Amino acid sequence: MRALFLIDGEHYPPVVLDAMRAVREDLGAEGVAAAFLGGTEKLKEGTDYGVPLIKGGSPVAAVGRALDEHAVDVVVDLSDEPVVGYRERMRIASLALAAGARYVGSDFELRPPELQNVSEKPSLAVIGTGKRVGKTAIAGYLARLLAREGFDPGVVSMGRGGPPEPEVIEGHKLLVGSDYLLEALERGAHAASDYYETAALSRVTTVGCRRCGGGLAGDPFVSNVLEGAALANTLETGITVFDGSGAAIPPVATDRRVLVAGAHQEEDYITGYLGAYRLMISDLLLLAMSEEPMASGEKVRRLVEKVREVKPEIEVIPTVFRPRPVGEVEGLKVAYVSTAPPQVLEKLARHLEESHGCEVVAVSGNLSDRRRLVADLDAVEGAEAYLTEIKAAAVDVVTRRGAEEGKPVFYCDNNPVGEGLDDALLRVAREALRENGGQPPAAGV
Repeated sequence: MRALFLIDGEHYPPVVLDAMRAVREDLGAEGVAAAFLGGTEKLKEGTDYGVPLIKGGSPVAAVGRALDEHAVDVVVDLSDEPVVGYRERMRIASLALAAGARYVGSDFELRPPELQNVSEKPSLAVIGTGKRVGKTAIAGYLARLLAREGFDPGVVSMGRGGPPEPEVIEGHKLLVGSDYLLEALERGAHAASDYYETAALSRVTTVGCRRCGGGLAGDPFVSNVLEGAALANTLETGITVFDGSGAAIPPVATDRRVLVAGAHQEEDYITGYLGAYRLMISDLLLLAMSEEPMASGEKVRRLVEKVREVKPEIEVIPTVFRPRPVGEVEGLKVAYVSTAPPQVLEKLARHLEESHGCEVVAVSGNLSDRRRLVADLDAVEGAEAYLTEIKAAAVDVVTRRGAEEGKPVFYCDNNPVGEGLDDALLRVAREALRENGGQPPAAGV
């Protein structure tokens, strides 16, 4: 293994040299370079560490420069406080993992996710910095956009409630409505899983997969996504969109990645910890929920600046979500059910009334809390129909209640809105095609 050693001047040079020799013996790692992170207390000028010594303006800069100049398999951290602390080490970890290298210290080891090169078609991944940031809504919107532009997309969806074996739903051929979802529920399926949502709302061929667990860098503990990717290779589609799950990343090497983060999240979740790693491996950042009361304009600007510090070249598009009913709700009195935070429900209800001509007589943001949701629905008066996202309890509670009451249930998507959004998404799709020697369809030129 090719090793990059991280050393500092707070350690006596002979001690560092002995440590480097011990690492070579224990790990079977041959040093190709050493990044000098700083510190002067025990530094001796002219010490020969046996490998090129690389310096930078900061510990992070030194490691970044070393990784740019040398291909390595493992980054071995022989440094310590006060030269590097927790924040610096997490940024160094992100740099190492993004370079495809392990990051090893005396009592820790971080490995980059094993992204398998199994997709035989141009491919994109939509990944996130956490749950409920709108990642699946973005993936569905991307699929509809690509379908409209002639890319013939298929989606491989990875969820916590996916099927034991990858399952294909030909959304463009089926009317995936309330009856279909209730039948799936009766078969024991999690009918509000992401792949049902994407098939029903985006009307594209979707492969449902499952996963459990997610490592710090996003690697699922177990999943059947590789089998789903192989199944997607056999479908009559032209480009594959892999939809991640929460902060977990599909374990598939893709040509391009779109990262979705929430402007309401703490900054460190996006630009710190291993959020920085996700930024480093992505080609576009969509900063969702970039509006009051979720995030102030000042916070959005500050987030964009922090992102630029991690990856200056990445395009960042602040976006907001607006509900889009799939079906005609004009003139109806509806109860609107969502996973949206309470502070934005009124704004979303107002959008439905102004843009889609319905009257919202009740709202609930408790799709993910069945007990509270049932209480909310019990209190509804005057509703002629239900309008719900396909998430959490949308089928087993809302759809089933509509069937029992003889009221129609309409499903609702969340459309992202942002300046230059379509152009940016089409750009990464075209780059993915060209990466595979193909050309974008005429409609997308």
